[in-house]
Amino acid sequence: MNKHLLLSLGLLMIISSCFGQNETVPLWPVNIPNRQPSDEKETRRNEDIFWIGNVQEPNLAIYLPAKRHANGMAVVICPGGGYNGLAYDWEGTDVAKWLNSKGIAGFVLKYRLPKSKSLIVGNEAPLQDAQRALRLVRANAKKWNINPDKIGIMGFSAGGHLASTLGTHFNSENSFKPDSIDLLSARPDFMALIYPVITFQEPYLHRGSRNALIGETATRELTAYYSNELQVTKDTPPTFLVHSTDDGGVPVENTLLFYQALKKENIYSEMHIYPKGGHGYSLALGQGRLQTWPDRLYEWLLSLE
Repeated sequence: MNKHLLLSLGLLMIISSCFGQNETVPLWPVNIPNRQPSDEKETRRNEDIFWIGNVQEPNLAIYLPAKRHANGMAVVICPGGGYNGLAYDWEGTDVAKWLNSKGIAGFVLKYRLPKSKSLIVGNEAPLQDAQRALRLVRANAKKWNINPDKIGIMGFSAGGHLASTLGTHFNSENSFKPDSIDLLSARPDFMALIYPVITFQEPYLHRGSRNALIGETATRELTAYYSNELQVTKDTPPTFLVHSTDDGGVPVENTLLFYQALKKENIYSEMHIYPKGGHGYSLALGQGRLQTWPDRLYEWLLSLE
């Protein structure tokens, strides 16, 4: 290998290290709440989708648009995976990059999963992480060129359940000693729920997500608490919903139930039901009319201004 090629490769590595990486920040730099010692290790599987499991240290990956493109809006993204893993690129980083193309900051949330041996109370951890993520973005709004009143939450599938849980339980009290960031509002200014899990009640529940989060023998009270169509109030944020009628994983009734609850409370909302698409299509690239759903989302976001 000649010295010119070595020099070129060296320069490429320097450029990549400077510009090719997005900053990742921990949700809690020290003293992660609801945590206990274990020998569990985070797992990563990079096949056609990059899957992360057994999350040990929750964090936010920061994707910022060029300052000249930025419109001040930001979205925290919750990838799906049935509360058993995270489809981290498919429903996370790819979506953040699309948001950047529209001038919107994207923050991919790597949240803890409820069956982890490292948790004290498994079902509390995902919401704790989502609350903290919103607060962290709000606390750093000036640094990241964001309007603190234009920070939303977006979720896919089980990530949609987590997003809707934040949207309906943002005032849930901390079960740990808070710091200054934990005292900020965790209420999203808007929600985007894409083929979301919403209900944990028969007959439309997604059993895998329910069992992973609260178990098969959960009490009626806990089941109702996480059936988010029952938790909508006048303070629930404006919501955008997408689902497909032929979704064989998460029945379309999840979205219909949530929309009905939003309508009852006169929450500004928009719903798009596509006849075909199945489940887990992310941005739906190459899938005909279905791939226009992000355009509908962008139009709706503009209507919030």
